Order: sequence, then structure tokens, then C-alpha cells
Amino acid sequence: MKRKIINIDENKCNGCGQCVPDCPEGALQIIDGKARLVSDLFCDGLGACIGSCPQGAVTVLEREAEPYDEKKVMDNIVKQGGPVIIAHLEHLVNHGETVLYNQAVEYMEENNINIPKHEGIKSQMHIHEQHACPGSAIFSFDKEKKSANQSNENATTIDSELRQWPVQLKLLNPAAPYFNNSDLLMVSDCVPFAYADFHRDFLRNKVVVMFCPKLDPYIDEYIEKMTAILSNHKINSITVVKMEVPCCGGINHVLEEALRRSGKKIPLRNYTITVEGKVA
Repeated sequence: MKRKIINIDENKCNGCGQCVPDCPEGALQIIDGKARLVSDLFCDGLGACIGSCPQGAVTVLEREAEPYDEKKVMDNIVKQGGPVIIAHLEHLVNHGETVLYNQAVEYMEENNINIPKHEGIKSQMHIHEQHACPGSAIFSFDKEKKSANQSNENATTIDSELRQWPVQLKLLNPAAPYFNNSDLLMVSDCVPFAYADFHRDFLRNKVVVMFCPKLDPYIDEYIEKMTAILSNHKINSITVVKMEVPCCGGINHVLEEALRRSGKKIPLRNYTITVEGKVA
């Protein structure tokens, strides 16, 4: 996928190593007298190391790179002790990286690691919202899976079957943990409005990815994101639900290209909804 990542100009780098301590993620090392980016997975592209370079050899550029993996970064950071953990968390806070911060906290909680006090912390799920889009913060609702024979048909109220947030592909983080071992639902924006029983018939027990293949100007980015999701997680099945209008065919194009790039073969089901709200 294409994202921001550190670039080092070897002609300017004198190997002083001042950038290395400012990269607690462990992405930089001095090798053969030059600073080197040793792992795309460890570089968040936020540029904490830039100001440390007296030669101006470190910059940020946008290029094809492996998706940044906060959990793998934390494997490295926790070994370095409390001060490095604090530096990393405050680094994420100061850049408004709510999603990555939450992943770091989740990692420490899962591994029974005490979270040290650090500047800027407000809560596990909301930090410095004024600097980041609140709608992109990861939530997993962990609802108890309902049995296949359970039905809301005769209920006076219908419970939501949504299991995660966000749902729009533009806001989704390909590294979100709720993709692990999931059944994926790819749906065009109009479907939930047209099909009355969308939650019961399609959304139940699935992780949803929603976008408009006609109006969203991010199709190349969407293909890259879907490729990352399919490549980095075990996806048990994919269900595609689109409208009957011709422009909705783009949702299959995104998925087919992502499957091709990922090399994955995943069970796939396709449904088409008419403008009258019926399954075609």
C-alpha cells in the first residue's frame, strides 16, 4: 500500500546516529556507517527522527510500503522499558494518532503490562480528539454471537448487529484487530437504506466494509486497503451486497483486484438488491 514513510539520503547522512534514539519503534539502525530504515513495518511515517538529523538527511515521503504494524512495534518497545514506552505513547498522542495509540494500549492490556503515566492521556478510546478524526477511532463491540435460528422477525424492536467502528473504507485501519478470523461484508452505501432487513439478513456476525464505488474518489486507495486487510488477516468468508444499478459493479472490481494482489482464495457470496428493496 502507498503511505508516508521515512527516507534517508545516504549522500547527506554522516552516520552520527542522532536519529536512532528518537525512533523508539526500532525502525532505524546504523549499518556500515549510515542510518538505515530496517523495517517498513516499524516506521509509522510521523517523522520523530527528522529534527534530530543535523545533516537534513531524513525526510518523509509517500511510497509503496508494508502497512505499519503497531503490535509488532510494541513487541520491540516494551523490551526497552518504561521511558521508551512513555516516549512512544506520547509520540502517538502528539500526532493525534488515536487508532495506533489504542492499539498500543490494547497490546499492553492483553499482555498484562502496566501502562505508565504519560502526558496527554485521557482515556483508552479518546485522546486529543481535537487533532484527529473521532470517527476513525477503532471500536470493537464484542457482541455475543447469536445462534443461527435466533430471529428478530417478531420483535417490537430490532437490535443493531454492528460489531465494529468505523465502517467506511476510507476510515478503516487495515491493521484493526477485529479483522482477525472474521467474516467480511462488503456493501455499497445505498444497500442498508434500500433493504429493510439488512442487519438481520446480512450484517449479523460480520465485519462490515462500506463504500460507494461511483462517488468515492479513492478507488486505488481502496484496492490497497483491501489488499492489506486480506493479506494480513485470516478472512473466513466474504459477502458482497450491492445495488442493481450499474455503477455498483465497481465494488466487485475493488475486491477482485485485492484478491488478486493478496493471492488469497476466500469463499465468496454475491447478492444484488433491487431499487425496490428486494434480493434480485
